[in-house]
Amino acid sequence: MDLDNFMLMRDEILLTVIILMMLVAEVLLSQKNKKYVIQLGLVLFAGYTFQSFIPNETGELFGGSYKTYPLVHLFKAILAFGVMMILLQSVTWIKEKLLPYDFAAEFFILIFSSLIGLNFMVSAGDFLMFYLGLELSTMPIIALTAFEFWNHRSVEAGVKYIMLASVSSAILLFGVSLVYATAGSIQFDVITGAMHLPLLEIIGLIMIFIGVGFKISLVPFHFWAADVYEGAPTVISNYLSVISKGGAVYVLMTLLFIVFKAFQTEWNWIMYGISILTMLIGNLFALRQQNMKRFLAFSSVAQAGFILLAMLSNNELGVKAIIYFLLIYIFSNVAAFGVVQVISLKTGKENIDDYTGLYRTNPKLSLVLMIALFSLAGIPPVAGFFAKFFLYAAAASKGYYLLIFIAVLNVTISLYYYLLPVRAAFLRTSENPIPYFKSDIYSKMAFVIAMVGLLVLGLYSGVFEYISGMSNIL
Repeated sequence: MDLDNFMLMRDEILLTVIILMMLVAEVLLSQKNKKYVIQLGLVLFAGYTFQSFIPNETGELFGGSYKTYPLVHLFKAILAFGVMMILLQSVTWIKEKLLPYDFAAEFFILIFSSLIGLNFMVSAGDFLMFYLGLELSTMPIIALTAFEFWNHRSVEAGVKYIMLASVSSAILLFGVSLVYATAGSIQFDVITGAMHLPLLEIIGLIMIFIGVGFKISLVPFHFWAADVYEGAPTVISNYLSVISKGGAVYVLMTLLFIVFKAFQTEWNWIMYGISILTMLIGNLFALRQQNMKRFLAFSSVAQAGFILLAMLSNNELGVKAIIYFLLIYIFSNVAAFGVVQVISLKTGKENIDDYTGLYRTNPKLSLVLMIALFSLAGIPPVAGFFAKFFLYAAAASKGYYLLIFIAVLNVTISLYYYLLPVRAAFLRTSENPIPYFKSDIYSKMAFVIAMVGLLVLGLYSGVFEYISGMSNIL
């Protein structure tokens, strides 16, 4: 293996180097200088994010276990950009909550380790690499979920997450063993053309789907989401809702569109039913929530149901729609969770009623929250409207008009609960509203990036066209 081939893993290698540099900084910096770990982590990851948008070669390593091509590289860049925004929003939390315990470097190391796992998972060419990436992406986040060890809700969320993640991982592995028993290989390319015992392979597909569906929080594998999102630090809830979920969606798309394409008739009906249940249950449970993190958790469940609309198309338009939707979804959710993050840190308040009169004291935060929620709801001209439109177009290309009608009804339901925080902030008054405060410069940068993305990406067709040029994976 020469150096050129090895550099196909450029993203993973650079992240590993960054982790080593963070470890060295943790050892060498004195106690009073540990605060510089934050700036070091941000600068190093900003450099990594910038280079991730530089095109890489197409190729494979380790006998086809690791593959990279333009769409994979683009998606890794999208994930890196999302993590960068989350890190910007986390600076105040790190300073106030983690620096006193000297946990700042550990936070960056765990986040970067999880991203390495997601990168390997996205580049997987067989089930071994896929599973190693899945576990590497999950374990650091389990630790970060329980990172606020002084908060019993955070520890409880970590325990729930690791228990359910272990069960889903075991089910997924059993499904892989069934596929291996029938196809005689774990290589995706070999499995695609080796269908000897379809019944066992369908059972294996269902079990693999359960394991990945847990990461995406599809119904009925969503029960963990609300409790974990509420108990975990807000920055980790944000990561789970967009980065971790985004990586799992990409892998599911690859498995269904390529590896198990021969079973499209079987998995189409499964996806059809789960799409309806996920949209409906996510929306109905979101209606009942008062806590903003639980509210956004069930919103995230409902959004996963909409993603399945494009999965059913199993065509190039579906690939484009999924990648574009995930890009817009990252901007929307990062902005919404960011507002919850800064308000929670300043005031400790997380309920919708606590946002009453927010516009009168913090108008800029209110506007960010409103635009983010409008995007999640799919209200034009915010980018979320166009993202959902392409999902509908992908489903319509295969004639799923009834499913589109059900999705539109669910959008109508979601409009009601997405407007609840907006109504509280803009239309209601309170004698004791959240007082005026200034967000730190890093959070402001993340909000500006998110708002530019939501207001520009939907109207600028060049982004979708760029994605279209890389979506020929079928």
